[in-house]
Amino acid sequence: MRLDLQLIPSWIKPKSRVLDLGCGNGVLLEKINREIQTDGIGIEIDPERITECISKGINVVEQDLNQGLSNFQDQSFDIVIMAHALQTLRSPHLVIDEMLRIGKECIVTFPNFAHWTCRLHLSQQGKMPVSKFMPYNWYDTPNIHFCTVNDFEALCVEKNIRILDKAVVGNDSSQSLLGKLMPNLFGVTAAYHISL
Repeated sequence: MRLDLQLIPSWIKPKSRVLDLGCGNGVLLEKINREIQTDGIGIEIDPERITECISKGINVVEQDLNQGLSNFQDQSFDIVIMAHALQTLRSPHLVIDEMLRIGKECIVTFPNFAHWTCRLHLSQQGKMPVSKFMPYNWYDTPNIHFCTVNDFEALCVEKNIRILDKAVVGNDSSQSLLGKLMPNLFGVTAAYHISL
């Protein structure tokens, strides 16, 4: 299971009503519904992934996050999650606004594009890195907004968003001392638990 998905359950209270934006194949919802007894719903745009969710018994809505979330009422969920989808959105800041309107608390995870390996590759090769973690060329990547730990925290300050908790992990699921001291340089994946 992806590193950010391993972190998320610790921030969710049992019996929470959860909305998972860009839920993919439903692996996270399946895990938290089973282990924490959450009441989870997913939003996904990919028909194949929707079919996988349904086969796992996950409630899923077909919807494009770029079209907004006006079909959900204010504070209708305890937690709204968006894991590794922030960088794929046309207007990620507006989707975060919607998440905070719909959910009492939110969890956002994203790849940290300021990680030292990305910087090194770019400085040495002069082109965008391709790795196991981000296996796309610049022309076929789903990522349209490259975000860093510092960028996300600056957005939180700008929008008066409270950071309840955060974790920045390296290539394994642990937080190294360097990752804690310099998350923007040593964090591969960033996870934020936020609210207004």
